[in-house]
Amino acid sequence: MKPATVMDLKVEPVPVDEPPPLQVFAHMSTLHGIAHIFSYDRITARCCLWLLFFLSSVAFLLCVCVDRVLFYLEYPHVTKLDEVVAPAMVFPAVTICNLNAFRFGRVTRNDLYHAGELLALLNSRYEIRDVHLIEESVLEALKTKADFQNFKPRPFNMLEFYNRTGHDIKDMLLACQFRGSPCQPEDFKVVFTRYGKCYTFNSGETGPLLVSMKGGMGSGLEIMLDIQQDEYLPVWGETDETSFEAGIKVQVHTQDEPPFIDQLGFGVAPGFQTFVSCQEQRLMYLPPPWGNCKASPLDSDFFTSYSISACRIDCETRYLVENCNCRMVHMPGDAPYCTPELYKECADPALDFLVERDNDYCMCETPCNTTRYSKELSFVKIPSKASAKYLAKKFSKSEKYIADNILVLDVFFEALNYETIEQRKAYEVAGLLGDIGGQMGLFIGASILTILELFDYLYEVAKYKLCRCSDKKNQSSSADHSTVLGLDDVKCHVSNFH
Repeated sequence: MKPATVMDLKVEPVPVDEPPPLQVFAHMSTLHGIAHIFSYDRITARCCLWLLFFLSSVAFLLCVCVDRVLFYLEYPHVTKLDEVVAPAMVFPAVTICNLNAFRFGRVTRNDLYHAGELLALLNSRYEIRDVHLIEESVLEALKTKADFQNFKPRPFNMLEFYNRTGHDIKDMLLACQFRGSPCQPEDFKVVFTRYGKCYTFNSGETGPLLVSMKGGMGSGLEIMLDIQQDEYLPVWGETDETSFEAGIKVQVHTQDEPPFIDQLGFGVAPGFQTFVSCQEQRLMYLPPPWGNCKASPLDSDFFTSYSISACRIDCETRYLVENCNCRMVHMPGDAPYCTPELYKECADPALDFLVERDNDYCMCETPCNTTRYSKELSFVKIPSKASAKYLAKKFSKSEKYIADNILVLDVFFEALNYETIEQRKAYEVAGLLGDIGGQMGLFIGASILTILELFDYLYEVAKYKLCRCSDKKNQSSSADHSTVLGLDDVKCHVSNFH
């Protein structure tokens, strides 16, 4: 076999196109001003002035751009208010609670044995408190119920106690109309709150949701109630379960929001007809970073939709279960109900502390979409002197009883429209780019394509410089020693080159 033919071969560098000189690029570029700076002539005062003007424009441009970027990073928003006319509107849920949670006539000896101290009727020795404050008729009834001689206590349950002794809507409701048609006690759903046994009209659970076809009185709910003050529990001390006031508490809310009436309700007094003119408001807030609303659903075992009321009730329930190992009657869940002793020693103090002083435990954010009802209240006296005798005869009560116990509540839409209050982003990416682009055009006459031209030229210059450096190294290496290749290697090299 013939030995392989060898030859000395110097590899020539591949030529790289040289980018045009800076003066040529400056005259071809769409960037205003640089053609006067990088001219073909020698440097003159005119070139220096153009350089000064150009650098000043760039400085102003950078200041404005930084200001726009900082403004964008503030994530500003604006609020849009609109009023929308509707052909019909869903009537809100109306929850009512008698301010007296327990009817004295329904309290049994067993109730008094277990809960007498909680209700401030008995002391710790099961004796009647403050006998000198008690009316004679009440004292006789209380003495009979508080006679525990030879008494064998039976099991006691707070839910059953609240349910049995709470005011019955069938006894309180004297008259009811919705849109001129009569409504019944069955249209009110029982719900337990901090005030005990309450009732919700148009909850959506006892039938289809009711709608209003027009605004104004006569197109909403009108009820006449007897608050039954003669059944009020005697009050001889301050407790969380008894009240000094007489009347009802009312909350107007949406059907998917649980009543939080002890915090959000308004009072209605006997002896008055109260008119509640409502307007529906639909609020739409922005999530972070533009706003502070909560977009994610409520992580709760008790409620399916998020609202501040649901969040507060959920939080209070968890707080009591953690600290007292029980829950109050109005709280959801499957934890055992607190006993009267736990109500007094743990549950009431813990809940009062949470509501009044602890602002960190229950941090309930505003939902991103919520509906609320703005209200305007007005009052007139009832009964008038002219109607007192008629009402007393109609309900078989005395005129004094009518004045002390009867109230009328009217809830209606002010008009058949609703307000939308919507937060919107005041400055978005499109606005930022538009502002920066406008300022670039104003100060240096540039656009996005101009910036691309500049980067393209810089890329060509950098590539040319790097290739020249690489070529110089290759030439230096070739001068030190020639590359010796076999004939077969040359063929391979040539074929790879092609």
